[in-house]
Order: sequence, then C-alpha cells, then structure tokens
Amino acid sequence: MTIFDDIRSSCAAVAAAATHVHIDPDSIEEFAASIDLETPKNDPGQDRMGSEETATAFVLALDAINFGSGYFPHLRKRPGMSGYHTVATSLRDYVADTGGLTTGRLAAWTVDDAAATFGQILDGGPAHELMQLFTEAWHDLAAFVDRVGDGSFAATVATADQSAARLVELLAEMPFFRDVHTHPAVDEVLLYKRAQIVVQDLHVTFGGRGPGAFEDRRDLTMFADNLVPHVLRVEGVLAFDDRLVERIEAVDDIAVGSAEEVEIRACGLHAVELLREALARRGDRMTAGDLDNVLWNLGAQARYKAVLRHRSRCVYY
Repeated sequence: MTIFDDIRSSCAAVAAAATHVHIDPDSIEEFAASIDLETPKNDPGQDRMGSEETATAFVLALDAINFGSGYFPHLRKRPGMSGYHTVATSLRDYVADTGGLTTGRLAAWTVDDAAATFGQILDGGPAHELMQLFTEAWHDLAAFVDRVGDGSFAATVATADQSAARLVELLAEMPFFRDVHTHPAVDEVLLYKRAQIVVQDLHVTFGGRGPGAFEDRRDLTMFADNLVPHVLRVEGVLAFDDRLVERIEAVDDIAVGSAEEVEIRACGLHAVELLREALARRGDRMTAGDLDNVLWNLGAQARYKAVLRHRSRCVYY
C-alpha cells in the first residue's frame, strides 16, 4: 500500500457514506464520452524558466502558496485573470525581474514583500490575511529546503529518489501541505492536493526528466480543490443537497474540514477515478493527474464560471 492507495481508499469510503454530496453513476460514461481531452494547457506555473535550480525553486515556491481560492473573491486581480493566474503570473514576473528564488530570500520574506509582489493592499481584510499566509508558507518552505536539501531546491526533490510517493510524504512534513481531515464515517481522509500537484508540475515543467522524473507518477490522484468538483457538478456527475447549494449561492464559507467540504473534495476525487476507468474502457488511458489538468482547464470556460462554486478559506487549495 502506498500513500496514493490510502488517498483513494479514504475518499472512496467518504463517497460511500456521504450525505451532502453524491456521485451520479449514470452520468459517468456520458461525460467521459464528451470530454475534450485536448483542452489547451493554461497554467503559467508549468512553463519552465531558467536553470534546473531556478525552475525547481519556482515550482516549489509557487505550489507552496498554491492556495487561497476562498480568498480570491477579495483579491485584486490582474485584468482578465483569475486569482491563481494573478498569483502565478506575478511570481513569474518577480523571478524574471529579480532572479531565481533562494531559501535565504524566502526566509527573509515579509508581508509587505508579498503585497508588493502580488499587487495587494494591506488593509486588514481577507487579502491581507492571505498575504500573511503566503509569507508563513514561504518561511516553512525555506526551513524545509535548508534541512532536506541543504538549501538547494533541486537537491530536495532528488532526495525522493524519483518516487512521487516519497516526495508527497516529505512535503507533508510542512503544516500547510498536511492535507488530512476527518469525516463522520472515516477517521482519516487523505487528500494531499498541493503535495501531489508539486509532482505533476515538476513532471510537466521538466518533461518527465531531471527533477520531473518520477517512476510512480501514474499513481497520482486528482488534485482535490474546489474547481474540478465544480466542473463535475455542472456536468451532473456530482449532485449537492439543496442546503449546500443554497450556501454556495449565498457565498457562505464552507468551513474546511466540515463534512460538506470534505465530501465535495473526496467525492470529486473518487468521481475522477470512475471517469478515468470509463475513459480506459474507451481506449484513453489517462492518469488521474492528467485528467485533473484537463478538467481544471475546462473550468476556465464561461459556462462553468457562470455558476458559483464553493469557497473555503484554507491553505489546502
């Protein structure tokens, strides 16, 4: 058993016992037949920049702050960009202007630095809180890389010895990556969205070579957030109970770790497994991680943006 088996089994157990979110099994084959698997990539976090060390540092630093979707309605965004694209593009510009990130730079990072880099105002509101969390996340990352890789981001990844499972376990030593929760039916629900997406982003950035080479990458699960489950809900694969829909439409914060929030993400992850199996029966043998990328990019389309998705202020997505 690997950590990926544990993620899948805990999410399947949640899906079997869920009371707020349900998977419609009859919609799986229909949606699998309709998915455009060639949806163009639209992620500035996966475009390599600079040397191996610079590019690895960029991926790890971006994924260390790849959260905040619950704060994004309050974020000052770049014209025409989502919250994530605002953060990712701002970081690319910062690295292009000032050079590669180092642990020393991240350890010295301040909230004022974050506000200046990501174009935010420190007014005590939700965006201010997010900049504080970004700063804490980078301090944690700097200490982690200093300890594990002697200050080198590429060396830190190399300690996993091309094992995605090992890298996920290593990253989970940092609190903001420790994406583990409970549910009334399951004592421990493992999701590890951001730790897994580090593996996927490194793989895409380096074309499966060097720091992007992982012998078990195909074992990754879907990266459980609020966008892919939303796409699945719009497509009828997931169904939410009426009260949960009312709260989402009222833009209530769906508390991280609540039964509703865990069910949205866990049922989404299990539904992607069912979709992956349906695609395999059609001859399309995609990994769950690659299918997640397709669904995530689909979520940028107007038909999905026209429907409100759930928001949770947390450090996991």
